[in-house]
Amino acid sequence: MRSSNRRQFLSDNFAAATSFGIAAAWAQLGGRFAHGESVSRSTALVEVADETTGLPLLRVPEGFRYRTFGWTGDRMSDSAPTPAAHDGMGVVSVEGDVVTLCRNHEISDDGPCLSHPGGKPFDAYARGGCTNLRFDLAKGEWLDSWVSLSGTSRNCAGGITPWGTWLTCEETVLGPNDRDPYKLQQKRRFQKEHGWVFEVSPERSANTGTPQPIPEMGRFVHEAVAIDRKTGIVYETEDRGTAGFYRYVPDVPGKLAAGGRLEMAEVVGQPDLRGGFASGTTFDVRWHTIDDPTRAHSPGSESQVSKDNPVLGDELGVFKQGQAKGGSMFSRLEGCWYGNGLVYFDATSGGAASAGQIWQYDPAHETLTLLFESPSKPELNMPDNLCVSPRGGLVLCEDNDYGANEYPQRMFALSQDGQLSLLAENNVRLRGERNGMEGDFRTKEWAGATFSPDGKWLFVNIQTPGITFAITGPWDQTLV
Repeated sequence: MRSSNRRQFLSDNFAAATSFGIAAAWAQLGGRFAHGESVSRSTALVEVADETTGLPLLRVPEGFRYRTFGWTGDRMSDSAPTPAAHDGMGVVSVEGDVVTLCRNHEISDDGPCLSHPGGKPFDAYARGGCTNLRFDLAKGEWLDSWVSLSGTSRNCAGGITPWGTWLTCEETVLGPNDRDPYKLQQKRRFQKEHGWVFEVSPERSANTGTPQPIPEMGRFVHEAVAIDRKTGIVYETEDRGTAGFYRYVPDVPGKLAAGGRLEMAEVVGQPDLRGGFASGTTFDVRWHTIDDPTRAHSPGSESQVSKDNPVLGDELGVFKQGQAKGGSMFSRLEGCWYGNGLVYFDATSGGAASAGQIWQYDPAHETLTLLFESPSKPELNMPDNLCVSPRGGLVLCEDNDYGANEYPQRMFALSQDGQLSLLAENNVRLRGERNGMEGDFRTKEWAGATFSPDGKWLFVNIQTPGITFAITGPWDQTLV
């Protein structure tokens, strides 16, 4: 498709999915939980071999199959090795049967940046960034990949735009004067400040210049974004134990770099939503302007940072501005996705069991509803990335173990009528079969779930050791 058709594809297949009536279905879901129902359905999973390597990397429902691609260290089509730490991902383009995905790499270390043939890094000593991948839907085959952004740090999640690009978010506010948070005696070698949102094109030729951040979208510990197709407003999550829910109101919809206003949500009557609530509870929401969206550290910590006295700041400069005006606090906001006029996001460690909450924000009515709160970690433990299926359900990616590293990380479906069911389990155990990697990786997180426009293929990552999967099968027999 050309650019106009690409925009239609993104809007129709990812933003709305109107043929499945998501709005009514989710309203029904909220009603079930409001009456105290906690619904789950067990799903039998079987060990299935990867069609690329022959290795039994996943446990999935009977009848499903998958192909892997883009393992850490694999040589890409631009000759650069595939970077590690695969995280957020989205489909940003479709041309005929070929889709292009943009994939984040949550690399925190400083050092020489990703090789970016034909492009320029934002920071020559930041090792994170993005890679683009192409997949042929008709043939069920991976085609190629290349570096699309380099010189950024800790690219965790992000989100697709209606005009066919990817917004990638840095989950850090470290800069040249900050110490390494894990090696406090060492100063970061970053050449620039981090904590920004960048826009990435699906086209190889469009990412050759130096990447430019969008400062007005805020400098904080970013996670994911979702864009309201009706208004162009961008909703942003923050991955901290003290986290805010934000929105960026652009001066010109679709032109994010042209300027705008950052605001933080106040959930009326609830300054702290980190504890437990009854699923189905609905709150009113109002918004407060962040006066200085580029302030990464709160007063006091900021004044201590200098060339001669590098310190790790508190990362709360934006959050505390909003909180002072009435903004509400969540516990680790991560995945965020727009569908049928609603914004879905999760609080990874929220709830009475600290096992996760799934929230729904309604921009038209300025309300926030708790769709699901995990009652225990064995049932659902710390959902991270999420996406809306073209069939209407949610896919939830786990990001923690619920024992002493004894259990595999799982991927769940949350259906339109409120049922939670197991969709897949991480079964990655390697003995050097691929790029010399060895170890038991079953407790490593899922990330970057996103569907093809026809809903037949689910693309998703295992962050460590770094693998991308394309999964297909009888979706009509699942809850997603």
